[in-house]
Amino acid sequence: MRAVVQRVRRARVTVAGTETGAIEAGLLVYLGVAPGDGPSEVEWCARKIAELRLFPGAPGTDAEARMDRSVEDLGADGAVLLVSQFTLYADTRRGRRPAFTDAAPPDLAAPLVDGVRDALRARGLRVEEGRFGAHMLVESENDGPVTIILDSADRERPRRE
Repeated sequence: MRAVVQRVRRARVTVAGTETGAIEAGLLVYLGVAPGDGPSEVEWCARKIAELRLFPGAPGTDAEARMDRSVEDLGADGAVLLVSQFTLYADTRRGRRPAFTDAAPPDLAAPLVDGVRDALRARGLRVEEGRFGAHMLVESENDGPVTIILDSADRERPRRE
């Protein structure tokens, strides 16, 4: 499972002119699923998204200048906009047209994207979302910018080799 996580001041997604999800401060998460992904990747990804400290500390504290709080720490002041994105598994090694054979088929991917959404909600987060498989327009105002790439395939890889 791959996720591109962006800290945003606001973000929204529309499908055919209808808004399907919108947030103010929080995280815009593009999520891709690989064929071998399952429940352990869902839980890992949801935990990382919820717990990554990407927001400044409380105003008036020493932590204000650094990334010291997670979206979970923000409580009602934070939210997640979750957008499925199979193109995160694009293979561009050959030619000019990307191949998407490394992305999970929709019948496998959709329930896993729903699983991440449900796991984030179970942690008390407000989660808005796009529409799986639809052509979506995503608008965002990045904050920082702060953009983090998560890949469940890297979770066991040592930090230094």
